[in-house]
Formats: sequence, C-alpha cells, structure tokens
Amino acid sequence: MRPVKNIKIKYHQEPSPPMNRPQKFLEAFAAMLKHSHYGYILDHFARIGTKCARCAVACPVHEATGRPEDIPCYRSELLLRVYRRHFTLEGRLQARIFGAPPLSDEDIDTMAEAFYRCTACRRCNFECPMGIDHGMITHLGRHILSEIGVVPKALHVSVREQLAGKTGNTSAIPLPALLDTLSFLEEELREQFNKEIKFPVDVEGAEYVFFAPVSDYLLEPDTLMGQAAVFFATGDSWTIGTGNYDGINYGLFYNDRFLEDIIKRELAEVRRLKGKKILIGECGHASRAAKVFVPAYGGEDAPPVINIIEYTCQAMESGKVRLRPDVIKERVTYHDPCNIARSGWIVDQPRKILRSFIKDFVEMEPHGCNNYCCGGGSGTVSVDEIRAFRTSIGGAKKAEQLRATGAQYVVAPCANCKKQLREVIEDHKLDMEVIGLHDLVLKAIAL
Repeated sequence: MRPVKNIKIKYHQEPSPPMNRPQKFLEAFAAMLKHSHYGYILDHFARIGTKCARCAVACPVHEATGRPEDIPCYRSELLLRVYRRHFTLEGRLQARIFGAPPLSDEDIDTMAEAFYRCTACRRCNFECPMGIDHGMITHLGRHILSEIGVVPKALHVSVREQLAGKTGNTSAIPLPALLDTLSFLEEELREQFNKEIKFPVDVEGAEYVFFAPVSDYLLEPDTLMGQAAVFFATGDSWTIGTGNYDGINYGLFYNDRFLEDIIKRELAEVRRLKGKKILIGECGHASRAAKVFVPAYGGEDAPPVINIIEYTCQAMESGKVRLRPDVIKERVTYHDPCNIARSGWIVDQPRKILRSFIKDFVEMEPHGCNNYCCGGGSGTVSVDEIRAFRTSIGGAKKAEQLRATGAQYVVAPCANCKKQLREVIEDHKLDMEVIGLHDLVLKAIAL
C-alpha cells in the first residue's frame, strides 16, 4: 500500500461568531487546571520532560512514517510547551524577557493534527525512562481542543445522539428495532440448539446488567448469541435495560465531561433495575471506561464491573461451560485490545478459553501487555475520512503481524478493533476473517 502521510479530519462546527481560538484554548486550559488534578501531573511532566525519544521505538505510527513529528515525546511537548509558557511563573518571565511568542492559530492546528494521529495505545509508556504518560497528554490535548469546538465530527455526532438524541445510543438504534433484533436472535438460537435461549429485558434484581457496544446489535449477531448461550449454560440472572443499552463511551477519547455523563447513565440504569453488577460485552474501550470510572463517579455503593471474557473464563474453569475441542479446525490468532490488555487486566483469560478448544492457536509477536494497537484506537476508527491513514500507517505493523501468523480467524474482542482490523485486512489484501471471541464459543459450546 502507498502510505498516506497526513490526516484530514472533518471537524464539527457550531454556528457561532468568529472566536479568538488561542484565547479560548488558554481559557479552557486554565479552567481544567483549576477544576481538576491535571495541573499536578502536568507540572511534574513539564519539569522532567525529556527528548530522549526512546518512546519512538514503541510507536507504530512513528515506525511506519519515521517522521520526528510522530515521536510521542515530540507530540507531548506541544502541550507541555503551552503549559510552561502560559501557566508557570518561569515561563511567563522568560517570555517577557526574551519575547517568546504566544499561542497561535498555527499551534492549535499543529496540535489537532498531532493528537489525532495518536491512537493513545500507551505502548510508549513502557519505554519512557521518566514515566511520562503520553497517552494521557494526548487525551488532555483533545479535551481542551474539544472545548473550543475542535473535535472530529464523527465523534461529536455519536456522543450527541447518546446524550441528547431520541435513541440515547451512538448508533441511533431505536428501542423497537433493538427488541426486534433480540427476538430474531432468539429464533436463531432456537433453530441452532433447539432450546429456549433468551435475551432477558428489564429484569429487576438481576445479578448482571449487560452493556454491549450498541453496534453489536447491528453487526455482531454471533458475538451476542455466544454470550447468551454462555448465560444459558451457567443459569445466572442477567438483563439488558431498555433505558440504556449502549456500553460505548467516546468521552474516554476526547472529553472528560462527556465521559462522566455517560458513566452516570450506566449507573442510573443499573440502579433503576436494581442490578448488582455491571457486565460489559466484547468492547475494549467500553470495558476500560466502566472499570476505571464507575468507581470514580459511582460513590461508595458503585457496582462491580466485569467484562464478559472474565465471566466466560470463570464459567469454563468452574465446569459450567463446556467447549467441544473438535469443532474448530482452522488456525486462530488473538488480537489484544489496548484498553484491556495494556494494564494486564484481560490477557490470560481469553487465551485460556481459546486454548481449551482450539487445536491450532498461534500468537502474534509481541502480544499481551506489549501488543501493537490495531491502528484505530482512541476513537480514530470512527473517523472514516482518515481510513487510508489508519490502515497504511496506523495499522501497518498490525498487518505485518497478522500476515506472519497465517491464521484463518483473527479473534478481536472489541467493537472498534473489529472494524479497524477488517479494514486493515481488506486494504492489505490478507486472506483471513475477523470474529469475536464468543463467535467461536457459539460454534463450540455444548449445551
């Protein structure tokens, strides 16, 4: 493939009078420093900031382009420079004495380009000798930009529909359509297993309230049926809530206010149904958002958060779920979504499940905590106009890994990773299929 060097994103624009963008950027930055804990972290990073570029060897984007501008510490320095210049005493004094230029429109455009070239996979964190979290700086930079209206239109439209739209979900699926889909999936399961496997709806007091990425109801029927089959085997109580059935949280990618609002919608639905635990489907960023921020925003009685892979692994190890080892003949590999693997949270569980019934399982190298991003992380997969960039640069290393496995099936337990990997496979002309973990469970489960 011919690599695409630059990205051209369609940004959201509200009808408004012309603004002084640098002034508004600094005002938004000042508000965040005043009302959050970012100031303590930035002050620390600004003092120890290094330009050793060791992070360059870990970044798949820089590996594909070789551009100095794609080195993580170079990108982080764009925001740290603004912090030092405008929000530290030393920076203001130096600017007055030496005449350092203030923030400009060109600086804002440079930051917007840089921060949306980053997938925030945080692989670079393993290499930084000073412990700088470049992914967090990317997120903060996007957060500030979003407060002055610089946000990809794709992300803005999805979040607006989820928080203020009629359907309340990122894919704009109305409730009647959801219920029709669930009824259809139940019929499919009845034909396949000759059993009444249900998708329970609005059950009060259930052990688990289930939040899938809502796009699964449109695009991943086998994933959902595999999950329902697992619950049929265990007999545990679970439910889907009609008040909120979308686990996606794009606020995690670019705006803390929206992140909090979406988490509180999840909490409200669990409490409405008097559920005990939050169960997130096969979605890396939805899982991380809930796991990290439900305790932060949920108070002392915040419900525990569990990923469906954890649940299925426990059910298998306890003997409640049996998977037939003679069903899947093809070679299978597994892609680690950054949001659940980088911290070491969900690494071994999917491999235990797959190795229990897959005879020809191969790993990508590296994998686990040190995996390579699919190339569409941090919400960039939703920005269709930069597909060529995502697959030829962001996903170049992943394409190389996939080709080396020779696998027929690529298991990717994340809605965003699935979309990105399918596009990588198509654009790089690879002969393999992307599926969810529970797609294979559905094929092999013995009821």
